[in-house]
Amino acid sequence: MEPLAVVPYTVNRTLTDKFGRVHDYLRISLTDRCNLRCVYCMPEEGMQFMENDKHLTFDEIEAVVRMAAKLGVRRLRLTGGEPLVRPNVEKLVSRLSAIPGIEDIALTTNGIFLAQKAEKLRKAGVTRVNISLDSMKQERFAKITRGGDVSKVLAGLEASFRVGFNPIKLNVVLMNRFNDDEVDDFLRMTLEREVHVRFIEYMPIGHDDNGWRDLYLPLEYVKERCEAMGMTPEPTQSVFGNGPAEYFRLPGAKGSFGLIHPVSDHFCESCNRLRLTADGNIKPCLFWQDEFNVRKYIGDEQALEDLFFRALDIKPESHEMAKVLFGEELSHEPTVRRMSQIGG
Repeated sequence: MEPLAVVPYTVNRTLTDKFGRVHDYLRISLTDRCNLRCVYCMPEEGMQFMENDKHLTFDEIEAVVRMAAKLGVRRLRLTGGEPLVRPNVEKLVSRLSAIPGIEDIALTTNGIFLAQKAEKLRKAGVTRVNISLDSMKQERFAKITRGGDVSKVLAGLEASFRVGFNPIKLNVVLMNRFNDDEVDDFLRMTLEREVHVRFIEYMPIGHDDNGWRDLYLPLEYVKERCEAMGMTPEPTQSVFGNGPAEYFRLPGAKGSFGLIHPVSDHFCESCNRLRLTADGNIKPCLFWQDEFNVRKYIGDEQALEDLFFRALDIKPESHEMAKVLFGEELSHEPTVRRMSQIGG
């Protein structure tokens, strides 16, 4: 008797939600832990991080990504917390970059460990990096991060140029009366280096009160600073992997700057991403509580596929952060989880 042929599992669906948005991008939080304590992300002390056995293993992450790739996901972003506090990240990158269909792997990092890991990460398959850098002044950086050393981040930036990450982006959370006087310095950096500075509106993530409002500053301020410097920014072509940013270039600049308005001018209508938290929850939207844990479905490909579509089915049309800003009634309960838990 002839043995039965093994029929490979195939997928005929793509991750399209009820609003017609095609999802080809998965953000993966590797850990909720971080080696910094940024003032807008977490309290100075008293943090209760999840036990290591609560984190998805590399095997589990690979299984989820293999299914995501079958459903049309082509781009990955590794985040945290701080992803580089997790040991052997480069080994995971090698495994993920070998998955058929995965074309691009990016990393979001605070940059503290980047100088020592950049070469291994590049060889493993990381193509581009986003480095969080809210201040280039040591005293202020230490205040924002509660003890961080900005020289290590700047060394990580130099290592990124050296190993060939492209593009290299700096994420700057703009905070009223905190780092708004450094906008000019970041803009000048784009004149001299092929770097893309992204100014990000301060968001009410991780806050269950209204204290965040004092730090909120609309990003029109950045364009005002350009004019004050005697330079008129011109819209420029999108930088690869630009996501929600709108980009501009100063006259003669090697780099560019971007503006990300998650609150005042949200980009939900073109959202193409899902998020996988460190403890294995698929989140269709950063701002809402709704999520589905993948762990018990790993090994059952049909069930895992269905779980992706269950998550997509409840994805809202908009995150509604602007309603929080103006005190309007929400259609959901917003999340109060820390940024570090969801890889923001």
